Amino acid sequence: MSIALEFWGAARTVTGTMHLLHVGGRRVLLDCGIYHGRREEAFERNSTFPFDPAELDAVILSHAHIDHSGNLPGLVKHGYDGPIYCTGATLSLLEVMLRDSAYIQMRDVEFVNKRHAKKHIPLVEPLYTENDVDNTIPLLQGIEYGRTFDVADGVQCRFEDAGHILGSACLSLHLRDNGTSTGLVFTGDLGRSHLPILRDPVLVADERTEYVITESTYGGRFHTPVTEMEEQLLQPLLRAFERRARVVIPAFSVGRTQEIVFILHKLSVAGKIPHIPVFVDSPLSVNVTAVFRKHPECFDEETLAILNAHENNDPFGFDRLTYIQTLEESKALNDRSGPFIVIAASGMCEAGRVVHHLANTVGDPRNMILIVGYQAENTLGKRMVMKEPVVNIFGEPHDLRAEVVVLNSFSAHADRNELLSYLRQFPRKPLKETFVVHGDPDQCEIFGGALKDEGFGPVVIPSRGDRVYLT
Repeated sequence: MSIALEFWGAARTVTGTMHLLHVGGRRVLLDCGIYHGRREEAFERNSTFPFDPAELDAVILSHAHIDHSGNLPGLVKHGYDGPIYCTGATLSLLEVMLRDSAYIQMRDVEFVNKRHAKKHIPLVEPLYTENDVDNTIPLLQGIEYGRTFDVADGVQCRFEDAGHILGSACLSLHLRDNGTSTGLVFTGDLGRSHLPILRDPVLVADERTEYVITESTYGGRFHTPVTEMEEQLLQPLLRAFERRARVVIPAFSVGRTQEIVFILHKLSVAGKIPHIPVFVDSPLSVNVTAVFRKHPECFDEETLAILNAHENNDPFGFDRLTYIQTLEESKALNDRSGPFIVIAASGMCEAGRVVHHLANTVGDPRNMILIVGYQAENTLGKRMVMKEPVVNIFGEPHDLRAEVVVLNSFSAHADRNELLSYLRQFPRKPLKETFVVHGDPDQCEIFGGALKDEGFGPVVIPSRGDRVYLT
């Protein structure tokens, strides 16, 4: 039998997820994400592939976050022209997200190259352009949850709701070659039960599951309960309002932005927060929120009840909320006096309009930066979480004087207990092997140890480029 698995991204790190399956002579890629980190290293990783994209038979996506999907146009640019399988909601998201990614790259390259030209430093290029995105979109094929479909000869897949973001999926793969078969589960990014808006994760494993690739983002940590999300957001906001602060919330355009807006809507309706302007400064977030409205099949009962209570009752918009569209409107916020809230992409503070807002916010001790998601190593977001006294923004040093508040309850990733609770439901145990990915080294090690203690069988923490054979 020749069934092998190679790990090319999110191995002992969190970003750039990319795993390659070999089944006989077929090659199937699981996710194709952008790697976030130091600019030069990230560009090198993202601009070259450790395999020939033209030789792939298919790509399967777990969800639309850019660290899982963002390099699809790069894959196509380098010769891939086969099917890209994802859920219907993921397809809708990617139609706007990939174009936005190309646009942001172009704008950031223009900005950086102006500085490079002045310093006589070699100019940089974007990973891909909008033309590459145009060539990628027709390859997307939307598949509903719960349906088994053929991916390639000897490879079948089924999506189940991962509860992480809109359209996110855990993958159940049935692999066959030369008369032998096995089952592999890929969790993608696993969500949490009882999060706002979305349904809870659905078990994906079946009796054929012998191997699992599991994320471990918070494999050694524990989140504040979901039930405390509203209160955890309310208290720092009230403190910021008292000192008339500018509050910047870096948030992924998909999922986190809508969750924050949803909770601000509830706090507003309940009269718990004063009348304060809220700006969502991301054209992508505007488009993504429109996609949310088109996919109620992903919503939980609470959200459906709000939507059905009155046709004009919109949990993604309220009277003090403004969605910013133009660059001029975004720049105008720089001259606005507080208090007000800006929610802007990207979540790790490495690109997009949030970087400009942070440059105009970090130096004033009255201001506040609310971190509501995971921040990868070597990103601006991580440096602010660590409260480094000086942070570089667009290559220039800025004193970090603003208050930085980290809200762990807002994570869309399952924590250690939630991951274990999900995996304990697998009908077959011990497994032949469990592969721990999508985590910093310490989190991988801690979660790997927990899996061993739980009796999951051999646990492997792969490094980038490792190849294992599934028997």
